Amino acid sequence: MSTSSATPAFDAAAAAAHLTRAWDEDITQQISDYIAIPAKSPAFAADWREQGHIETVVRRAAAWAESQQVAGLKLDVVRLPGRTPVIFFEVPAAHSASTQTALMYGHLDKQPEFEGWRSGLGPWTPVIQDDRLYGRGGADDGYAIYASIAAIKELQRQDAAHPRIVGLFETCEESGSTDLLPYVDALKARLGDVALVVCLDSGAGNYDQLWLTTSLRGMASGTLKVEILTEGVHSGDSSGLVPSSFRIVRQVLDRLEDSSTGRLLPASFHCEVPPERLVQARATADILGQSVIGNFPWVHYDCASGPQAALATTSDPVQALLRRTWEPTLSITGAEGLPALKDAGNVLRPYTAFKLSLRVPPLVDAAACVAEMKRILEDNAPYQARVTFHADGAANGWNAPTVAPWLAGALDAASQAQFGAPCGYIGQGGTIPLMNILSQGFPKAQMMVCGVLGPRSNAHGPNEFLHLPYAKRLTAAVAQVLAGMP
Repeated sequence: MSTSSATPAFDAAAAAAHLTRAWDEDITQQISDYIAIPAKSPAFAADWREQGHIETVVRRAAAWAESQQVAGLKLDVVRLPGRTPVIFFEVPAAHSASTQTALMYGHLDKQPEFEGWRSGLGPWTPVIQDDRLYGRGGADDGYAIYASIAAIKELQRQDAAHPRIVGLFETCEESGSTDLLPYVDALKARLGDVALVVCLDSGAGNYDQLWLTTSLRGMASGTLKVEILTEGVHSGDSSGLVPSSFRIVRQVLDRLEDSSTGRLLPASFHCEVPPERLVQARATADILGQSVIGNFPWVHYDCASGPQAALATTSDPVQALLRRTWEPTLSITGAEGLPALKDAGNVLRPYTAFKLSLRVPPLVDAAACVAEMKRILEDNAPYQARVTFHADGAANGWNAPTVAPWLAGALDAASQAQFGAPCGYIGQGGTIPLMNILSQGFPKAQMMVCGVLGPRSNAHGPNEFLHLPYAKRLTAAVAQVLAGMP
């Protein structure tokens, strides 16, 4: 039916109050129960089927969604052979003759435990402290399906106009979304004419306003291994003659990265930052100031000259934003062949292996970077050691399309109504493979990429938390934007 003057206007204040109660009375407990389940992504749990944890979180989320009595909801758990399951749902439009669709996205798989959780906290132990719900996966981003259904339910409670809405919630995102494209292909007819994507798997510059993600870096990862011996030998007998595998690793990594600055050396790993993003970075730096740098848990210590703190690579907030979103960076995220300190004897080890994580700028081809890494690292090995680089995969980054006037207005209105401040624009250094898939499949769609991963939320690391007041306001803001979609 077409929109009429009798259609109620969306009441932002009522939405905020009602959704706050929904979170307090139900959703927070649902996410706490979700946190308690170690539903690790397949890359970190090869036996995920046997463990059954992914199946459990999918089944629980689906059952909860169906229990919310959303009018017209059709929900399926879709299973393709040999792949992780997805939850797909459809809700018909209300007070709208448009054939366009809004797609809501999130995921239910998790990163592994990681060490360093504070006393009383743990990855699978939901704990609320100071309005923060601690535990793995709540913010990244098990909350998404619960917030999505709650936002739709609020639209229906107000009898507000909204488009047809579909939901796609996967369980392979933390493994690079390797199962997602086959599902998008299989569900394409049911997805429909997607004009707006609401992705709830991103971050926020602060907890004081709505934030729209403008770009995402890509990622290329793999294992670098250097072998020099077939077994360990006495270091006193061999060192000086047998080169250390660790030193050879350092040499080959020097081909890739300037260790004194962290700059990646291959020119093909870099790209120009679009002028629009430079303007947005400056505006965001004015909002966030030094918090862009200070929000990380830097080491503090005392020395002879007085208290000291570890330093960032820059003290300029604009450069800080650009370096974490538009520059390639290399991180060592794991190691093998190195015994624990308590077990380390005077032995020259036979090999050293490092897990490499390369973040690439949004406009750079991640697969090409993987091929270049392999060539650079393996060619002409020092001492003719056996040097191998085995790629784990690659996912391209993403640069958002220009925001349509209607969406810019709806974002600002929702941010003002729910937070009392305008919408902010910020690039993110992480990777969401789905965004490129959807941008290619629906090139005219607008993208509302947002999330709850604000300062210190520490996704993937210890002490990950979901900022509950922000999640409540974000849920109301999502409902308001959906109500404002033409």
